[in-house]
Amino acid sequence: MTISESKWSRQARSTRWGVPLAVSLLVLTGCGGDSGGGDASAEEYPTQAIEVMAPADPGGGYDQTARSIGRALDEGGVIDTGAEVYNVPGASGTAGLTQFVGENAGNPHQLMVIGKILVGAIEQTDSQVSLEDITPIARLTAEYDAIVVPADSEYETLEQLMDAFEADPGAVAWGGGSVGGVDQILVAQLADAVGIAPGEINYIPYSGGGELTPAILSGDVTAAASGLAEFQDQIDAGEMRLLAVSSEEPIEGVDAPTIIDAGYEVSIANWRGIVAPPEISEEQRDAAVTMIEEMHDTPEWQETLETNNWDDFLLTGEEFTEYIGSETENITQTLTDLGIVG
Repeated sequence: MTISESKWSRQARSTRWGVPLAVSLLVLTGCGGDSGGGDASAEEYPTQAIEVMAPADPGGGYDQTARSIGRALDEGGVIDTGAEVYNVPGASGTAGLTQFVGENAGNPHQLMVIGKILVGAIEQTDSQVSLEDITPIARLTAEYDAIVVPADSEYETLEQLMDAFEADPGAVAWGGGSVGGVDQILVAQLADAVGIAPGEINYIPYSGGGELTPAILSGDVTAAASGLAEFQDQIDAGEMRLLAVSSEEPIEGVDAPTIIDAGYEVSIANWRGIVAPPEISEEQRDAAVTMIEEMHDTPEWQETLETNNWDDFLLTGEEFTEYIGSETENITQTLTDLGIVG
């Protein structure tokens, strides 16, 4: 099946993957009743294609997550209405968030991928919306960053790169995701580990993996930090050298030390999840949660986790809502401590 850059499987509307699981037969009540107090009307969910927004360019972590959700929903037989993915890049994800909230209120067939990066982006922009304006559905994955250099780089270990960074901070150009996101926080923590002030860091943000990868391969940046899955193809092809990963423990099947094992007390994990628009009913939210939980249990999703080295990080409903609140508080404090926000 071919995946375009802007939409995933237009054909999915008319394609059937066998008998769908129970979620497609789930009846929503209270979604619209008569004024005379009789039985509320009922409708199946979903009744049309599920559309999933990735609030970034194709090729990055949001995009990979959104397309993986689309595949698992459709090919896993969770729904028979089809799943589509579209990209809305800009403003570190807040452009997509603004559009999602403004145009989709009350529509449970619209979903959006969010993550730790977006939490930080909201704190740094003049966004008119926040994560309080959406309906949390599920936290899905945790992913660790990789630190890479071009295959022909003079740096063969993280220690060599950090020695150069410490000697002349401005001479080492770091590539990564959006300003204030997980990648920049990681680089700032590395800088702090060797006594470099945040203002001395030469950090160049990119809106997605589609832009960052060529910047690394061309030598426009000295090194880069981003999700391991974004670099895996280039690492496997021998085009990039993996120096370290940001997990606390070694990752099975990954031939690289943790940053901690390389001698620097730094670790960080990025999480991603899925949300619905505001103003959907409690029944619609519960139906969406059920759909995502059934997707989580499909072989297609479990294979995705394994292939991308994503940790299974499932958390749904109200618990996910509380987690978002806690993350917002913690990330705001971290960005303030690092001097990224005032």
